[in-house]
Parts: sequence; structure tokens; C-alpha cells
Amino acid sequence: MSTVQIIGRRSSHFTRVPLMFAYELGVPFEFVPVYDMTSLDSAIYAGNPALKLPTLRRAGSLLFGAENICRALADLARARMHIVWPEQTSSDLARNAQELVWHGMGAEVTLIFGTVVGSLPADNIYFAKARQGFDGALQWLNSNLTSALRDLPSSRDLSVFEVTLFCLLDHIAFRGTMSLEPYPALTRFAQQFASHLSAQRTPYRFDSPASTDVRVR
Repeated sequence: MSTVQIIGRRSSHFTRVPLMFAYELGVPFEFVPVYDMTSLDSAIYAGNPALKLPTLRRAGSLLFGAENICRALADLARARMHIVWPEQTSSDLARNAQELVWHGMGAEVTLIFGTVVGSLPADNIYFAKARQGFDGALQWLNSNLTSALRDLPSSRDLSVFEVTLFCLLDHIAFRGTMSLEPYPALTRFAQQFASHLSAQRTPYRFDSPASTDVRVR
């Protein structure tokens, strides 16, 4: 099995999702960090014209996006695992749960990039609405988490929902975007999921040129 490259940032929850999948699936990879998210040069993002992360490079081909990369890693894995993909959930509640996790991940990026990196006023209606919608999504997830998890097959080895939810919650704590204290069910879930080896091997950190540029698994 040839080695692939995952291009992204260790401080990014979108990047951490495929990193965790790679460890769970036992797929060897090289990690290539992107240092400057303010760059407008698509080459910095491994050729992604949307100027987004992460990207997978394999056999001269590029694949964009966290979920796409997870699917490709599953195809590359020697071992067959029972992975629950978003389209395999059947209830409206479980589908809503995944949608709100993706929404939360995007909303957090909007808030961080706009108000922290861009130094724009947080009381602007664009960011005020993003924060309120983010909080609303977390409230809903906190109230419905038990049912959403119950709707997943008990025989699963891995699910996109659980990995993305953990990455989002741990990223909120890492960046201090908001307090998780009002969401006890989500906090308990994050604490329990943190015991996974893939979670322990992918802690959030800020990449710098002084650190190792490429990590081979």
C-alpha cells in the first residue's frame, strides 16, 4: 500500500477528522502542514481552488474535503471496518445531528477567521447570527445526543458522526470559542471519546516552520 499525503493543519478540526480515520483504519500517511491560512494562492492549499483544507494527495491525484478523504482512506485500508457513513443513517434525528455538526464546524471557522484572524467586529450581524446559530446547534445536539447515538448501528467500528462531533467539541475547548459548560451531555461524550487512540495521537496544535514539516506514520 503506497503512502499518501494528508495536507492540512493540526489546529483544524476539518483536518483532524481524516487524520483520526487514517489512524483508526491503519492507513500509512505523511502529514504536510499548511502554515498560512490568509494566503490567496491555491498552491498553498495543494491546489484546492476553494482555498480550503484538507487535501489528500495520492498517486498524482488530489482529493478535496474531509469526508471525501475519509472515504478514500477506507478504500485504501487493508482491514475492513464497519463504518457508518452519513447516508446510512435512516432517522431524521440522526441526519439532523450530522448536519448540525457540519454546521457547527463551519460556523466556528467563520467566527475564528472573521473575528480573530480578520479582527472584524464580533457584533456585526454576520458574526452575531453565526454565533447564535452555533449555540443553537450545540443546544440541540446536547438535548438529542443520546437518541442520535442510539440510532447508530451497535455493531459499528467507526462513524463519521462521532468522529466529527468529537473533533468539533475538542476544537471548541482548544480555541476557547465558547464555554462547553452549558452542554453536559456533549462534554461527557467528548471526555469518553478522547480515550480512542486516534484521538490521543492527533491533539490540536499550531504548526510552525520550526516544527517537523512532514510526519510519516
